Amino acid sequence: MKTPEKFVISGGRVLHGEVEISGAKNAVVAILPATILADEPCIIENVPEISDVTISIQILRELGAKVEFIAPHTYRIDTRSIRNHCVPYESARRMRASYYFMGALLGKFGHCRVSRPGGCPLGDRPIDQHMKAFAKLGADCKQDRGMIDITTPNGLKGNQIFFDCVTVGATMNAILAAVKADGLTIIENAAKEPHIVDLASFLNSMGADIMGAGTDTIKIRGVKYLRGTSYAVIPDQIEAGTYMVAAAATGGDVLIKNVIPKHLESIISVMEKIGVKIEQFDDAVRVSVDGPLVKTSIKTRPHPGFPTDMQPQISALLCLAEGTSMIKEGVSEQRFQYVDELRRMGADIQVDGKVAVIEGTGKLTGAPVKACDLRAGAALMIAGLAASGVTTIEDIYHIERGYADMEGKLRALGACIEKKPITPVTKQNEPIIQEVQPEKPHQDAV
Repeated sequence: MKTPEKFVISGGRVLHGEVEISGAKNAVVAILPATILADEPCIIENVPEISDVTISIQILRELGAKVEFIAPHTYRIDTRSIRNHCVPYESARRMRASYYFMGALLGKFGHCRVSRPGGCPLGDRPIDQHMKAFAKLGADCKQDRGMIDITTPNGLKGNQIFFDCVTVGATMNAILAAVKADGLTIIENAAKEPHIVDLASFLNSMGADIMGAGTDTIKIRGVKYLRGTSYAVIPDQIEAGTYMVAAAATGGDVLIKNVIPKHLESIISVMEKIGVKIEQFDDAVRVSVDGPLVKTSIKTRPHPGFPTDMQPQISALLCLAEGTSMIKEGVSEQRFQYVDELRRMGADIQVDGKVAVIEGTGKLTGAPVKACDLRAGAALMIAGLAASGVTTIEDIYHIERGYADMEGKLRALGACIEKKPITPVTKQNEPIIQEVQPEKPHQDAV
């Protein structure tokens, strides 16, 4: 088992320089399973080095696919050898996006068996809308002891799907399942996030017939064959937004490269209200601060609104602003779990249900804290960079699920940050006793 690690940040350093944004986590975790639908090998470029990608590739290999690392951030994936339609329990429980294997396996083989997904503990995030979509396409869905078993007695048939709420995951899963179904599928009240458009673009590059991705109505006419393709994942808008906030929190001046500025419009709008200066270029934004940060009110909404995945980070920034700010969470449950950790650093935040009131103190102080989920961890990184003194962040595996080499990128901008192993705490003079595992016999031993 890997030794647990922590980040140690000496705050107060102003960030300067350039940072390159990696491929989008929320796109790649759907595109990798989507290669199952291909009838030829695919090459996927701009793949971020994050643990969710590692798990996705592990699942593909466990299913029988051939996955080769052929260049930096580039994989060749051949799924023609897949015979196993069951995603292993231990792999699925480590990542919520493992549910995209349901749509891909169902679309290709008409059957799948997948564990209920894991991931960040952000409250109840049911998958009933996923099951509704599959059922509309002609699938039978059964749940038994934590496993979801889906079959298609008469094959997948195009149909009209209306979601009761806007849901990114179910929209993407419905696309995956419908792309090879017989006839026309119409998805209404669909989510419109950039990663949904990216998934549709990837599938269309293989010969799929998907129209309307990025709007609330998506039409999919099923095809029989999907050829191989070479495709580059879009840049990660949330990673870009996180570095934008980090630059502002430290009073820095940072050029953030390899971005699509249009995807950042809602983030840019909010940050400009707070008093941050932002210059936009074709594929980059420059963030700087030349005055005080000021209060604002924000409500998270589905795209094109302000993203819930940026809410914790912007909260950390508002702790440094003047006046009283208010944030209303309009998408995710229990997104304010990180607040207690920011309070350890001197933040003045009161939470009532889905509303947080932030009294800007103008300063934060280093403290030992723990990341409770991916974006909460990013918020604590930002707070640690801006705080006086030393901040230690544990449970950083959450951060590494979605941010590629975050400590390296921040260090290149001038941050003082290290990754260190967490040493076990023992009583004085008491030795650490490690359990010795019996040596396993060689596989050829009788």
